[in-house]
Amino acid sequence: MRVARGPAGQATGMADLTSRARTLLDLHTAPEVLALVNVWDVVSARVVAGVEGVTALATASHSIAATFGYEDGENIPLALHLSMVERITGAVDLPVSMDFEGGYGDAGETARRAIAAGVVGGNLEDQLRPLDEAVAAVEAVLAAGRDAGIDFVLNARTDVFVKAAQGADRDELLAEAARRGRAFLEAGAPVVFVPGVVAREEVEALVGELGPRRLSVISVPGASLPVRDLQELGVARVSTGPFTQRVALTALQDAAVAIVGGGTLPEGTRPLN
Repeated sequence: MRVARGPAGQATGMADLTSRARTLLDLHTAPEVLALVNVWDVVSARVVAGVEGVTALATASHSIAATFGYEDGENIPLALHLSMVERITGAVDLPVSMDFEGGYGDAGETARRAIAAGVVGGNLEDQLRPLDEAVAAVEAVLAAGRDAGIDFVLNARTDVFVKAAQGADRDELLAEAARRGRAFLEAGAPVVFVPGVVAREEVEALVGELGPRRLSVISVPGASLPVRDLQELGVARVSTGPFTQRVALTALQDAAVAIVGGGTLPEGTRPLN
């Protein structure tokens, strides 16, 4: 039996992983949108997990890399990345999805290592590789889940919008995102992640192309629709990526400005750690 252990030595056996994976998959297909607040270390995971209504967690690769002083884009060593993720999975009782970027050169092996760390779902970027290569990576991740005896919940990401040239035709981008997304769904991914899509009409178009409860999007400060609106449009999942860490760092910097400027820390600060 494959066992993942958290920092305090907690064991997560296969039966528990199987249950967490099934729970995470059910949350993606439920009528209610799955809202995931991304975390980056144990204390952020515990704080978010303690919020009423939180049913699962997702890690943010950008935020974990930044925690250790690395730039985003698989610059943090995979072993170090996984060590933080394993600490997170061992600290909470919720299903955890990991962002493993483009798969670190071997998406299937990276998924196997993530599952061994207690992960039951993950993001995989296509990085606009040729579609047959991107589909093969999706299939490798799903095969790793089957080999481990779990229904691994792959949030198959296409980078059509985030890598688009400035001024690119949005209709053409939508068509390409839908083409890639359908291929990932046909390969077995339960949902398709399309970062860079925030406008109502574009979200509607992609839901129409992929089907209800198949689209995953990121919530961008000052640009995205409210989560309740995305639910009404048929979106399956909304996550926050690096933006939640930026919320925390903004509060920290504002507090530093106040103290250095002769003021005080904000009233209402809660003892969350």
